[in-house]
Amino acid sequence: MSARLGARDLLDLVLDAGTFQSWDQPVDHSGFAPSYVAELEAAALKAGTDESVLTGRGLVRGRPVAVVVNEFRFLAGSIGRAAAQRIVAAVRRATAEGLPLLAATASGGTRMQEGTPAFLQMVEISRALMEHRAAGLPYLAYLRHPTTGGVFASWGSLAHVTVAEPGALVGFLGPKVFEALNGEPFPPGVQTSENLAAHGVIDAVVPTEDLPLLVDRALSVLVDPPAESTLPRRFGAVTERDAWDCITQTRADGRAGVRDLLRHGATDTVRLYGTDEGERDSTVLVALTRLDGQPCVVVGQDRSRQTPEGPMGPSALREARRGMRLAEELRLPLVTVIDTPGAELSQRAEEGAMAGEIARCIATLTTLTVPTVSVLLGQGCGGGALALLPARTVVATERAWLSPLPPEGASVIVHGDVTHAADMARAQGVRAVDMHASGAVHVLVPELDDDTPAGLAVAVAAACGEVLAAATAPSI
Repeated sequence: MSARLGARDLLDLVLDAGTFQSWDQPVDHSGFAPSYVAELEAAALKAGTDESVLTGRGLVRGRPVAVVVNEFRFLAGSIGRAAAQRIVAAVRRATAEGLPLLAATASGGTRMQEGTPAFLQMVEISRALMEHRAAGLPYLAYLRHPTTGGVFASWGSLAHVTVAEPGALVGFLGPKVFEALNGEPFPPGVQTSENLAAHGVIDAVVPTEDLPLLVDRALSVLVDPPAESTLPRRFGAVTERDAWDCITQTRADGRAGVRDLLRHGATDTVRLYGTDEGERDSTVLVALTRLDGQPCVVVGQDRSRQTPEGPMGPSALREARRGMRLAEELRLPLVTVIDTPGAELSQRAEEGAMAGEIARCIATLTTLTVPTVSVLLGQGCGGGALALLPARTVVATERAWLSPLPPEGASVIVHGDVTHAADMARAQGVRAVDMHASGAVHVLVPELDDDTPAGLAVAVAAACGEVLAAATAPSI
């Protein structure tokens, strides 16, 4: 782990030079015992701050933001009443001024010297943060070493995007307290930023020196207006293609996927990992990004990560719903990308509520108020595909398809074997061109016989950008 930065050092790192303006009022220590007042005064002398948090506003690449930063050297960053009131005041001021909020934690939790009155302030901090989120304002959190107890269980766990520094101790109960209470050490490696990222509790582990770039990218999507289109549009008529040929070609290695879309058609991408509730499934990808200059949330099925050994399970759709909720709350357009051989079929999937998750994805998508675009990129098999389909505008590539089952499965149901799969595909109207003719697909992206993944990805991103620009243009 790199050397610990103090609160002011971290502010200097992230904010534009000379732009920080403190919001902090003098701390009132009246009413505390003289011995505790002396402890607070000693802590202030050691830390160089008057409390365990600093708040204020500054600029990040010219964008105004509000900041709340823990100072661990002040009584281990613990949160007493004065610190909590300072946080609440800063969050509410950020809400009133319409500012994004950046927070950096480093704390042992509630200040034990102040007991229950300080403990109860977790509720007020959480209330203020949820009012900030309800106003559609972004909240980004950076969990530093250590972040435990009431801080992790309140403002450390309520951000839209949560990352942590490498090797940080992050957990609900401090390991020393656990060992003292239980007579044995806490299992090693559990309360680390890396382990929490692996389990989908936080989004990523980010070295402190990389934090300014991450914040800049996130704010580019969350705050900055749309940019001018730069990607070339693809025009021309689609080619009449056999349904079975479309299916075999979209199943082939080298077919453009959601990663190609982000790599070649997007900028300022910030990947989000997991449900933030303890699940992570790599078969679905969630990102804040710009498609051809248009800010949006992308939720995409990653075909390259879907295998017979690792199919798209219920937790993947719970990740997808997290992305949908973020889009709605942050008032960003949502783009879903469909490319799946089908959802997981297993006892685990049944007991994990696969059918319910498909239903809840559809229900969520159909009730969002932000602009929504679905991209039928390649394979669209079964309920797992339908879960991400019902957007206001559906874009599809020329070879894409959608069916209730794999054609082989449909063949088994109708004919008792898989040998009629091609005929079933032709009979069921699975092609994107068939859906376009019926009105279920609104925009068709032509494919070239010599298309590359990059070329198709750019064409799809350009089509999405055009739809998003039209959907978000101010009405006259």
